[in-house]
Amino acid sequence: MENLDQAYQDTLDFIYSFIDFSMKRHLDDSHRFFKLDRMRRMMDLLGNPQDKFLSIHVAGTKGKGSTASLCASALRAAGYRVGLYTSPHLQEFTERIQINGCQIDRQSLVNLAARIRPLTEKVPDITTFELTTALAFLFFFESKVNIAVIEVGLGGRLDATNIINPLVSVITPISYDHTAILGNTLSEIASEKAGIIKPGIPVVLAPQAPEAGQELVRIALERGSPLTRADQAYSLTINRHSLRAQSVSIAALGGSPLVTASLADPEITLTLPLLGAHQAQNALTALAALDQARAQGLALSREDVRKGFEQVVWPARFEILRENPPVVIDSAHNGDSMNRLRQSLDDYFPGQKFLLVFGASADKELDAMLTEILPRVESVITTLSTHPRAADPVKLMEQIRPYGLPIEAVSPAEDALALALARAGTDTGIIVAGSVFIAAAARDIWYSGLSQADKSGV
Repeated sequence: MENLDQAYQDTLDFIYSFIDFSMKRHLDDSHRFFKLDRMRRMMDLLGNPQDKFLSIHVAGTKGKGSTASLCASALRAAGYRVGLYTSPHLQEFTERIQINGCQIDRQSLVNLAARIRPLTEKVPDITTFELTTALAFLFFFESKVNIAVIEVGLGGRLDATNIINPLVSVITPISYDHTAILGNTLSEIASEKAGIIKPGIPVVLAPQAPEAGQELVRIALERGSPLTRADQAYSLTINRHSLRAQSVSIAALGGSPLVTASLADPEITLTLPLLGAHQAQNALTALAALDQARAQGLALSREDVRKGFEQVVWPARFEILRENPPVVIDSAHNGDSMNRLRQSLDDYFPGQKFLLVFGASADKELDAMLTEILPRVESVITTLSTHPRAADPVKLMEQIRPYGLPIEAVSPAEDALALALARAGTDTGIIVAGSVFIAAAARDIWYSGLSQADKSGV
C-alpha cells in the first residue's frame, strides 16, 4: 500500500508538472495558448480512443457538472456502462474520472500515466488538463464504457474535450466567468461555449439570458445542428421541496428535433436530491439531452430517468451539512451562482440569519459575488483555501468592509469554520461559499476534522 501511495503521489506530481492554467494566478495570456493541435496529436499517438465510445458533451458556465451527473446517473440506471469526466475535483483527483459512479482506482491511474509519460515528449507544451483528458479517454475506452458524459473544462471551442463527436451537445446557462479568456460580453462568451456545436449534431440549450441565447441559436442554425431549447420544448413545475430532496414535474410540449416519443410525454414527476430551482432547471436540460440521445438509439425508459435522477450524487452544491441551525456549503464562484445561492437560501430557509465564511480566487469578479450574497448575511469571516489562486483573506476583508458588516479574517479554513460555529451558536446558520476549493475544504473539515462538539457549536 505504501508503494502504491508513493506511486500515486508521483503520478500526480507528473500530471501537475505540465502547464496548469487552473493553478496560475494570472491567466491574461493563457487564451493565446489554448488550441487543439496538442490534444489531437496526443490522441493520434494513443489510437484515438475517444472515437471508440459514444458520448454526450456538456459545456456552460453554471450547472454543467450537475447536468452531466444527472445524464450519467440515468444512463447507468438504464444498464449502460457509463463514463463521467468532470473538473475540478473536490477532495481527490480520481473524482474527475468515473465509471458507473466509481472513481478511477489509483493503480489504474498510475499505470495509464506510466504508459502516456513517454508520449508527452512528442507533444511539446501539453497542459495538465489536456493530459488528464487523454487519461480519461484512454481509461474509458479500455474499460469498455458504452457511453461517456464529458464536461468541458473551460470555454468550449478550444477546450481539450472538444475533439469528440458526441451524440448530443449540451450548453447549460451562460454567465460571466473567465472573462480574460472567453470575452467580456455574454455574446462573446456564448460564442466560445458554442464551439462544441458540431454540424448536424443535435444541441440542447438550457434556459439562457437573451444575449447568450441569441448567439447560441445563431451558431446552431448556421451549422445545421438540430436545436432544442429546453425551456421552450418542455414545461417545468417545482411541486415541493424539503431539506433533502425536491419534486419536479416535466412535460413535453413538442417541437424538439428528432424526438417522436419523449421521456416526458405524458408528464414525468422526478425526485431530485439536488436542491434549488436552478437544479430543477438542470434536470430539465438533462432530460432534454437524454431525449435526443434516445432518439438516436439509446435504450432509456421513464423509470430509468426516475431512478437515475433520484440516485444522483453531486456534492458541495447547496449541500446541507446540518439542518438546524443550518450549515450550507456551495461552490458558487461568480455573480450568477451567488444569485442562485441567495435564491435557494430564501426558498429553503426563509427568515433565517446567516454568517458567511468566504474564500475566493483572486482572479474572480469579487464585487459581483459580494453584491449578491452580502445582503443575505449578518456577518462575514474571510479565509484562505489551499490553492495558488486563493485571494488574501485580509484583502478580501478590506473589500467587504465598506458593506458595513462585522467581519474578520481567519486562516486556515479549519480555524475559520470552528470560529463560525462558535459565533453562530444555536440560532444563526452558516454559509461557506466563494469557490469550489473553499467548499471542498469545508466539506472535508466537517466530515473528518471536527468533533461532534464543534459541529454542534458547543
